[in-house]
Amino acid sequence: MEEITTIGLDIAKSVFQVHGIDASGSVIVLRQLRRRQVLPFFRKLPACLVGIEACATAHHWGRELLALGHEVKLMPPRYVKPYVKRNKNDAADAEAICEAVTRPNMRFVPIKTPEQQSVLMLHRTRALFVRQRTMLINAIRAHLAEFGIVAGVGRNGVEKLLELITTGEDERIPPAARECLMALAAQLELVKRQILDADRRVLAWHRSSELSQRLEAIPGVGPLIATALVASVPDPGVFRSGRDLSAWIGLVPKQNSTGGKERLGSISKAGNRYLRSLLVVGALSVIRRAKQLGYTRHPWLVRLMERRSVKIAAIALANKIARIAWAMMARNERYRAPLPTPA
Repeated sequence: MEEITTIGLDIAKSVFQVHGIDASGSVIVLRQLRRRQVLPFFRKLPACLVGIEACATAHHWGRELLALGHEVKLMPPRYVKPYVKRNKNDAADAEAICEAVTRPNMRFVPIKTPEQQSVLMLHRTRALFVRQRTMLINAIRAHLAEFGIVAGVGRNGVEKLLELITTGEDERIPPAARECLMALAAQLELVKRQILDADRRVLAWHRSSELSQRLEAIPGVGPLIATALVASVPDPGVFRSGRDLSAWIGLVPKQNSTGGKERLGSISKAGNRYLRSLLVVGALSVIRRAKQLGYTRHPWLVRLMERRSVKIAAIALANKIARIAWAMMARNERYRAPLPTPA
């Protein structure tokens, strides 16, 4: 039997599919593995190239197979899909992965370390708490509105409603409804404490990372964005330029060009949605601050704001922030602020 050189591994919760070929492309192995059989199977094989889709648990299996001496490459699922010939099943997916991993122009995903995954989990957990906080606030406002109790928007309005629920002095709220509102208020207080605790842990990790502290010097980048960038981009060298990074985040326009005519639309929104939202919020804070102090350090932003809306300017600035961050990470440099333009 010829020696296996390349394997496409379709991972799942319990049942894994293996598609292995030799140097000539002939199929050597095509079988299913249970979860407990995966590592013993690869432990018996000589070192080979293993392709895996970058989906749930892919980084874990990538680290495990790397420890066994194999060369592991993760690929975005959307780049593997065109290699699926017809019907979608585990065998067809594994064959497509095996074919895609050998393509010279394929783009690969760096395998993250457990520490990087832990930081991203902290970010995801915090984002979940923030969504839950919004849900609870909306529920409290909606329930009280059914009894004709409405407060102003913002934090002060919510605090007034919570005070009203706690004191129980408003006779418009029936006792049964007040019990439900008290439960929602207690849950809201718990979620707020959890968000503050997550913020403290993000800040602690930020202070332990030299790269994250350097990125914080970029206008619009704080500990939250800096740590998310460091954890999400373990190897900036996989991007040829800062434009590639901003395209991966989804901050570049979609193209529908043909016949030598360029047609650019709205931003692609491909890639990392969480990073994109953080960078846009950071860009909006820079614009808000620049309006107060003047645009002395951002003359291009002045010209853009004269002909475009604030949101479009924020996307352009977020794109620029991502490119600056890539340059600092790839070249191991510190941020150099632009000189103010003469008045």
